[in-house]
Amino acid sequence: MSESEEDATVRVLVADDQRVVREGLVTSLGVLPGVEVVGAAADGEQAVALVGRHRPQVVLMDLRMPRLDGVEATRRILAAYPATAVVVLTTYADDESILAALRAGAVGYLTKDAGREQIARALHAAAGGQAILDPAVQARLVAAAGPAPDAAPARPLPDGLTAREAEVLSLIATGRTNAQIASALVVSPSTVKTHINNIFAKTGVTGRAQAVHYAYTHGLAEPGVP
Repeated sequence: MSESEEDATVRVLVADDQRVVREGLVTSLGVLPGVEVVGAAADGEQAVALVGRHRPQVVLMDLRMPRLDGVEATRRILAAYPATAVVVLTTYADDESILAALRAGAVGYLTKDAGREQIARALHAAAGGQAILDPAVQARLVAAAGPAPDAAPARPLPDGLTAREAEVLSLIATGRTNAQIASALVVSPSTVKTHINNIFAKTGVTGRAQAVHYAYTHGLAEPGVP
């Protein structure tokens, strides 16, 4: 984690129905620099209520919980508190779970074998508006998009995207920040932001994680390309 990330404290709410896991996350994240755990929820309904009370920047969300699951809790949180980001932390990395979480608006998806430093980086990334996907999850998205043809002919870009917007989208899929994209394309960060706003409007995605899935699904990003 960079010094700038450590200097910026991220307020986090943990949501997990397993008490041992929940308390372990609170303890391990609470000792990390730059992370403040403001609450812990045992189910989705409690998570929604605690977000309203504590207004965390990021919710670390389990998927399988009683009363209200993590997907629906994510939808409700983002509808009521759009400034809060949700990062899923779950045992499940199947296609259905991943896509359901991303469609609900989660900006990150990690499996529970992630280390606390990896989780902390994901929390800071989410607070900064970046998408973060576990490598295993990214591989599932690539697989779900289907194999790329060996020699596909040139075809129109989907949803009216321009060539530059497609280029920006492919860079988003590699995990680059707006500043890194601006540097790669030799344009200003404000220009990158304009391109991203246009991409979101044309494709109907609502966040960077959904944009990553869109890029793979439509052949605008290649697995393993940094």
